[in-house]
Amino acid sequence: MATIFDIWQITPEELTNIINENPSLRGFLFGYVSEYKARSLFKGHPGIEHLTKYDDHDRKSKGDISFLYKGKEFKIEAKSLQTNSVIELGSDKWRGKFQCDASDRRDIRLPNGHMVNTTCLAVGEFDIVAVSLYAFGEQWRFAFAKNSDLPHPGERSRNVAPEDRIYLIKTLIDITWPLKAPFTTDVYSLMDEML
Repeated sequence: MATIFDIWQITPEELTNIINENPSLRGFLFGYVSEYKARSLFKGHPGIEHLTKYDDHDRKSKGDISFLYKGKEFKIEAKSLQTNSVIELGSDKWRGKFQCDASDRRDIRLPNGHMVNTTCLAVGEFDIVAVSLYAFGEQWRFAFAKNSDLPHPGERSRNVAPEDRIYLIKTLIDITWPLKAPFTTDVYSLMDEML
């Protein structure tokens, strides 16, 4: 199979320069690399069937990765740290933030009947978030949390009515290494709890 270097007739060094010269491209590409790495955690694992990558342009189906585990479908939403939020605290201790929202504003109907136009993801719209922690020391490790355990928008969320906040997920979420609840490295224990 021809590589992208063969097809585009460029060298790895040239692609590295292009990525370094275009920070938005770096973030865009890194998000897909992180999603691929997250998907590889499930590939070939006993008990995982029908591993699928969702179409990024499908606004109605949230979740980047889908599969059956012990007969139940799970939708995983892959996210990455915001590089400029990462703070090294020493001795492999880190603090940062990740953006947990939809790429575009869209209309969603909430369980209370309200229709909202938002970039917020909804409670229940996916099952588990997988956060790439690569920026915490350039190691491929992931933090997982149940959708239902993620924080809701706070009082400063002026575009969200107070009564609607319990149905939506905060768009910028703090995370640390070592992990603190609700995050874990053991996605299978989360899925078993959800079963």
